[in-house]
Amino acid sequence: MHLVFKFLSLTFSALLPVVNPIGSALVFLGLVGIAPAKVFRRLATKIAFSTALFLLAIDVGGAAILAFFAISLPVVQFAGGFVLAAMGWDLLNQKEVAQEDETSLAPANLGSLEERVFYPFTFPLTAGPGCIVVMLTLSAHASKEEDLLDRVFAHVGIMVGVLFICTAVLFSYAYAQRITLRISRQTVHGVLRVIAFILLCIGVQIAWNGLETMAREIGKH
Repeated sequence: MHLVFKFLSLTFSALLPVVNPIGSALVFLGLVGIAPAKVFRRLATKIAFSTALFLLAIDVGGAAILAFFAISLPVVQFAGGFVLAAMGWDLLNQKEVAQEDETSLAPANLGSLEERVFYPFTFPLTAGPGCIVVMLTLSAHASKEEDLLDRVFAHVGIMVGVLFICTAVLFSYAYAQRITLRISRQTVHGVLRVIAFILLCIGVQIAWNGLETMAREIGKH
């Protein structure tokens, strides 16, 4: 059980700043726009579930998939960083949505929102390339345990940590509107622009880290 708690704490502490449920919820609010509270709750449930499956799939088979396609972690960082940067840029230049009654959202729009549960709401908004790198690193670390039972406990700890993170995502996304309830609409849009710029910078930083690592590897040859 010691390994379970060890890897639970490692997973939660490593993923929390990368996922950033509160910050991501504000970006999510900006992408969804005007919608009834029940839509946010429905989307939040699906996104949390999709995020859990996505992260656990990476833990179980991510390293094997990358090895199969001969893709290195720096390449994942480089390409994924650009995806995040593009999302930040689009959100940064998004026009302010006019105030509307939440009941005016058409059913077609609700359907289109649900079609975006995995991309871009789950990946890369909630679990981006940074999460992939974190999960691959944790999975490799857990697999280094010598005893088979220890490896199982280590991966159980990772799974529980992922579930905790996804629970935080569920509540943050479901109540994204309440988070900004006492803040004026202009302030919310201002905060969203700042977060969009930060998202852009994070994407560029991740891409730069990947490029820097690849450059060092090229220099060794």
